[in-house]
Amino acid sequence: MQDPKSGVKSQPQRLVITAIPHAVTGEDIVNWLSERLLARSVGSMLAALGYIYPLQQHKRLVIRADASLYRFQTPYFWPTQQWPVEDTDYAIYLAKRNIRKKGILELHEQEQYNHLHKWMNHKWDFIVMQAKEQYRAAKERKKPDRVVFECQERAYWVVHRPPPGTVSAMDFGLERRADPNANQVQESVSTCSLIPLSRNFSRCSLFSVVSLVKYSSTYQSHDPFLSRPLPSNPWHTDDATYWTLNSHNVETPTKQRVERWTFSFAELLSDPRGRDDFRLFLKKEFSGENLAFWESCEDLKWGTAATMKEKAEQIYKTFLARGAPRWINIDGKTMEITIKSLKHPHRYVLDAAQTHIYMLMKKDSYGRYLKSPVFKETQKKAIAPEEHKFTDSQLEQNARTRRPSLSPIVLRQLEAERRAKMAAAAPVDITQVMSKLSRKPQ
Repeated sequence: MQDPKSGVKSQPQRLVITAIPHAVTGEDIVNWLSERLLARSVGSMLAALGYIYPLQQHKRLVIRADASLYRFQTPYFWPTQQWPVEDTDYAIYLAKRNIRKKGILELHEQEQYNHLHKWMNHKWDFIVMQAKEQYRAAKERKKPDRVVFECQERAYWVVHRPPPGTVSAMDFGLERRADPNANQVQESVSTCSLIPLSRNFSRCSLFSVVSLVKYSSTYQSHDPFLSRPLPSNPWHTDDATYWTLNSHNVETPTKQRVERWTFSFAELLSDPRGRDDFRLFLKKEFSGENLAFWESCEDLKWGTAATMKEKAEQIYKTFLARGAPRWINIDGKTMEITIKSLKHPHRYVLDAAQTHIYMLMKKDSYGRYLKSPVFKETQKKAIAPEEHKFTDSQLEQNARTRRPSLSPIVLRQLEAERRAKMAAAAPVDITQVMSKLSRKPQ
């Protein structure tokens, strides 16, 4: 449809006093579809899924066969990109609209804004700061580009966070049985249709059910309760190969484990082996300090209270202070909030800076990592273990040779002994010893 020769005819169109480039009319879209596909409803389906968006009436994503103006959505906002739709991004969008509209939001947007403000109160300063930065960057664009981007972004959130009274096309997919933006949803004869449920459940409940279905379908093959673990279930066979292959610092991970890293950035960071791979990539890009800072903040959050103040000071000296050896690049507002909070350190004192670095890695480094030779090499070397089939006699033998796991207390003691031996075997720097002795009070 966007082909310059055979596609829908596009040209600059005037919207009030602003000339919008590459705009098309609803009449041209309907005529083009009728001639080639003999199906006019495809246009409304494309609009409902966000591939075409209106420039004037934003609430109802339908194609009208008149002079209404539309544009094709940029590929970044296509649903096929499968970007995770997170509440933090939506909060930043609403905060930006609140700044631009000077506090005058639509009723459902104001309700969502108040809800997110209450829920994300611990990092609302960061959200407002991001919104102000995006608003300032948008004002530097030319007015036509600014109007186009606002319409693109608004259409994206209408699809993923639809107003009350409308049905999201993302909930029912391509095979839904009703116009998602119709004023009245017609009753369907099929008992398998999800649409009658919308009369019994609230919008929030229906969205939760659909989200749960999407999550379950994504993780089904990775859930040992729903799919058989490979090479075998250690709880049934007493064979520890599965745990060995999926240990934290295994040299070659399994294909299923590497596949989980592509689900989301959070999945990658939650896997120690995935973090090692991501750290290698960042090291080659000379930005390894970002992941090191994030890990230090996690250690501060979950560490002991006795060392909390000392760790906070060490993180500040290593990553945030002027001339720090592993200085990270954060904006002035976040730095100001962090330095002010460090006067009374607590577990979440670096939350604003950590969130800033997390979003930076997620939106910038994570996408490049998935396309990098580092990830492709790991994906290529990943192993797919074959299923181990045990006879009854072998299972009995496994049960007889089974040994109980070591207690975590014993493991910690062994680790402490190992570190003590390494420290004793290391060469002693006499200058450091003398300096420590000289600092001791007489």
